[in-house]
Amino acid sequence: SKLAALFEHPLYNIPIPEVTEKDKLFIVNPMEKFSLHSSGSDEWVSSSKAETLLPTGKTAYDTYPTWLKFHVGINRYELYPRRDPLLPTLLQDLATQRIVSSVQKSGGTQLKLIMTFPNYGQALFKPMKQTRDQETPIDFFYFSDFERHNAEIAAFHLDRILDFRRIPPVSGRLVNITKEIWDITTDKKLAKTFFISPAGNVCFYGECSYYCSTEHALCGKPDQLEGSMAALLPDKTLAKRRSWRSPWRRSYHKSKKAEWELNPNYCAQVRETPPYDRGHRLLDLIDMTILDFLMGNMDRHHYETFEKFGNDTFLLHLDNGRGFGTHSRDEPSILAPLQQCCSIKKSTYLRLQLLATQPYRLSDLLREALAADPLAPVLAEPHLRALDRRLGKVLVAVGHCLAR
Repeated sequence: SKLAALFEHPLYNIPIPEVTEKDKLFIVNPMEKFSLHSSGSDEWVSSSKAETLLPTGKTAYDTYPTWLKFHVGINRYELYPRRDPLLPTLLQDLATQRIVSSVQKSGGTQLKLIMTFPNYGQALFKPMKQTRDQETPIDFFYFSDFERHNAEIAAFHLDRILDFRRIPPVSGRLVNITKEIWDITTDKKLAKTFFISPAGNVCFYGECSYYCSTEHALCGKPDQLEGSMAALLPDKTLAKRRSWRSPWRRSYHKSKKAEWELNPNYCAQVRETPPYDRGHRLLDLIDMTILDFLMGNMDRHHYETFEKFGNDTFLLHLDNGRGFGTHSRDEPSILAPLQQCCSIKKSTYLRLQLLATQPYRLSDLLREALAADPLAPVLAEPHLRALDRRLGKVLVAVGHCLAR
């Protein structure tokens, strides 16, 4: 296993700082036990309703479902540990747990569902919109592209291989539209959009601003539909998150350009603007840029952080469905923060160099990681080969910076 060898490498064993109580997302109450019967809502709330509501302790911890252990483990430095023993179980839960509720997630431009499991865990379901071998048409603007379920799955594994660990775990899943959505939904607006197609397939389209119409309906075969299931982060009432507008956000306009596209010295003013004027925030943003370039994602307008940790914490790499749309061409503008700022974390640079060597070739590692997913093969081969080509271009960009 190349993956096992990668995670044994010294670059993947650099210790994180010691995690103190204030570095944990939740202060835990060791006396509290998790009980499925004591909760009357889909959001798990402790029976004491206290602020210190996420329990742990030698006896009680074993009673928690895996999703809750995942939430308890989040800290200032990482969303989950490198050698997280929970990860295989959490991915299996996302792929196999019985779905007891399906409702449409409000907001967003395209259809997404919130699925609830018997243990009160929840997942974000993105349905299949594009086959593996389809590429985004060259005349599409980035902001009208489809969100792809397989891009969400591949992004999670790529983020882990890069050792960022900033994307919540995602698994592929084959869902029965009739039994696992239509029959059990309490969402009246969603329920109105189901129909049987002329071919006898079960279809639905939901309500949203893009691609929610009968012409863009999601249809099963006859009622089996592929999708990605992403573990949800703790509810915002328990763990507030702050949304940050990316300084390198695109204009989202058919002809207008953003300031960073017109001003080659744009990074100088970013460096003087909080929170980029101190700490590692700018370097974290450049990490995210590299992830986006490797998967061809142009749609990174915002990112989030956990409010509790202030500015000194990692960025959450959420919403990756517009990655992996094209393999035949690369989008150099995604790398603008790296090229304009000429900055990169040393650890990131060393890992990228490692992933360009034969024993740890990036495409081989991602292929191996994705082979275990229920929907394998997740990516078409040309997308995997494109990763190696793009990685080469990132290293060339860093080389130009070093030369300067």
